[in-house]
Amino acid sequence: MDAPKLLLVEDDPDIGALLAEFFGREGFEVRLLTDGKLVTQTISGWAPALMVLDVMLPGEDGLSICRRVRSHSMLPIIMLTAKSADVDRIAGLDIGADDYLGKPFNPRELLARVRALLRRTQPSGVVAVANQRRACGEVIVDLDGRNAMTRDGQEIRLTTAEFDLLACLIERPRRVLSREQLLDWTRGRQADPFDRTIDVTVSRLRTKLTPLAPELAAAITTVRNGGYLLALPVELC
Repeated sequence: MDAPKLLLVEDDPDIGALLAEFFGREGFEVRLLTDGKLVTQTISGWAPALMVLDVMLPGEDGLSICRRVRSHSMLPIIMLTAKSADVDRIAGLDIGADDYLGKPFNPRELLARVRALLRRTQPSGVVAVANQRRACGEVIVDLDGRNAMTRDGQEIRLTTAEFDLLACLIERPRRVLSREQLLDWTRGRQADPFDRTIDVTVSRLRTKLTPLAPELAAAITTVRNGGYLLALPVELC
């Protein structure tokens, strides 16, 4: 198999060189950029599988780059943020980042996050035996093809994190799912007491569903002190 392509946007030369060498040793093809000027061109011409994007960059910052990329691409994005800057983490998730990691960090933790995100987004090569299409309200979700559309064929463009959350709810309808469970199932990690990742992703998912599938958006219900519940039946289709 071809080496997965990793686009790394990091202006610190020491961190950039360390990560490029580390991921290269782990079997990735890495392209390192020190600012956002060539991000769009690189994504278009090189087609990376995933981007690791630092928030603090010279010129255009990482949040602005993430917003710009999201306007035309569903490329999986992991953001690197200052450990104390919760506002950057929430803002990054709010504009479409799939995950974040606070600095300083262990490169092996970043590697684990990258691999987990790629497992969720890359084809496995295994032929599915079970029917992976589910219908819920006005929406049909293809769990194997990782796409969602309305019954009349309109595509619902979702980021990796948004799709993972919707799939999690679709596979477990009418069950209260805690934030801890959802974070573990969708991101493969545990929540800390102040982690708002799931809340932000739910908000984004509802916003995207409302224009095309208002019934489904309204059915993603917040359960006080419990988590979230999909209050609609789901059927095979």
